[in-house]
Amino acid sequence: MPRQRRTINGRPVVITGAASGIGRGLAQRLSRSGSPVAIADIDQNGLKETARSLPGPALTRVLDVADPGDVLRFAAEVREWLTAPLAAVFNNAGVAVTSSVLGADPNDDEWLRRINFGGVVNGTRAFLPILTEQDEGVIVNTSSVFGLLGMPYQSAYCASKFAVRGFTEALRQELRGTGVSAVTVHPGGIRTNIARNARIRSDPAGRGRSHDQMAAEFEAITMTSPEKAAEIICRGVERGKARILVGPDAYAFDALARLAPVHYFDIIAQAEKRLRSRQAGAPQERARQAAAQDAAVQR
Repeated sequence: MPRQRRTINGRPVVITGAASGIGRGLAQRLSRSGSPVAIADIDQNGLKETARSLPGPALTRVLDVADPGDVLRFAAEVREWLTAPLAAVFNNAGVAVTSSVLGADPNDDEWLRRINFGGVVNGTRAFLPILTEQDEGVIVNTSSVFGLLGMPYQSAYCASKFAVRGFTEALRQELRGTGVSAVTVHPGGIRTNIARNARIRSDPAGRGRSHDQMAAEFEAITMTSPEKAAEIICRGVERGKARILVGPDAYAFDALARLAPVHYFDIIAQAEKRLRSRQAGAPQERARQAAAQDAAVQR
């Protein structure tokens, strides 16, 4: 099917998970473009910070996306707030858990599932009636590169993101022939606070790392800022893409899923090892260059 180009800049949008990260980046970018934005998050303080950073009109709502009733009430509030057709709904809220399958706490896994997958389902079901009544608009659901490939110690997160992918792709087919569409977003490593806020009971790899150390290791290999991610997502939505890969690592994951569907992790592990080695050596190399420059000046 030919791509159906869409216009979201300057039109009303809804964004969950807007207190930080990609959600905040989307809110700021779209507000600058003239879009009225309805932003929601369970983090009240972060949501207030986002609201203060927006140049345009905004509806702000503290929201638990895991609560279907709360999301339905938010959709009713947005319906009353709208002065023009709703252009897009970004179901973006998400959390993380790091654990082995054997050592997982079922309560942690259920907490993640209710937010990462349940929140997407709740947001889609709450706002889809508005879009179908208009016969226009787009549902944009955030999956992950971990919705393309399974990764060790991320079983619950991967399961939720694979679920988002399957749910959204099924919805996309149901919407064929209408003016409404569904988009799946697969971000790679984005410089957000998701690793800092993850639930981690212990180092699942048995290396004795603290929560902060594991978060720092993740952050060291992220490649894309939230602002750049928001730019890529908005551009992809407006170009009519059905699936949006965010960051160079997302394209690598996508290629590996196709070319090495069984042995992909061996390749990823080697690439990570080389990247971490370069990062570890960078300070020493800078120090060596500085010493050489000092010596040259003294001569």
